Parts: sequence; structure tokens; C-alpha cells
Amino acid sequence: MKLSDTIRAHGRERYVLPAREKRMPRFSIRAGDVVNELGIGGSRAPAVCSALKTHQFLRENELRLIEATGPKSGQSTTVTYTYEFANSRVSATSEDAWSHLRGALKDVFAELGGGEAYLRAERSNFYGPDEK
Repeated sequence: MKLSDTIRAHGRERYVLPAREKRMPRFSIRAGDVVNELGIGGSRAPAVCSALKTHQFLRENELRLIEATGPKSGQSTTVTYTYEFANSRVSATSEDAWSHLRGALKDVFAELGGGEAYLRAERSNFYGPDEK
């Protein structure tokens, strides 16, 4: 097995599958962690970086590469890749739930004279008459 295949298989087993099992919308892989876990030495960091951002790795695991942080060269043990699942129902669900809740109390606050009026009234009554 080629080193790149070993790296991709390790990434899948150690990071992708556990993240999918936990239904995490996003997860990250640090190249240095993979280098240490595989015991291949820091000089192989460019191979790790290349393997973790290939279309093959992304396609096989149904991932989208969201962000890569690290030095400009992109070939270091400090490079961290952040992924999300391409078919992620978790992130779609949480976005839909948030959109659904957005503005939910709009009518309630309108009845109370607006959000600012409501907050002013609550603040003025925060302490009881005997407490000040």
C-alpha cells in the first residue's frame, strides 16, 4: 500500500468515521497529529497534507474541505484541515431550525411595545421595592 493510501485510510478510520458517528457537522485534522500517529516523521508532512486534501479523500468520504490553516506553503505539521460532510443532515437541520426560530418572538415584543421597551421595563423592575 502506498503512503498516500495509508494516510487516507488512517484519516478515514481515526477522524472521519468517528465524526460521522457522533453526527458532528464539522471536524478538523491536524497534519502533525497524523504524522505522529503513523510514526512516519515530520519530513513526511507534505505527503500527509497532500493526501488529506485530495479529491479522492474528499469524494470517498463525502466531505467538503472548508478551511486549511497553517503556513502559506501548506506543507507543515501545523496545517489543520477543517471538513464538513457533503451530505450533512446535521448542519442542514440546525440551519433550518435556526431559520425557523428567527423572529419567533417578534409579535410578542410588538405587543409589549417593542424589544427595547420590554427590556427597559424588565430592568426597572429587576429589584423589588425593598431591594436597592
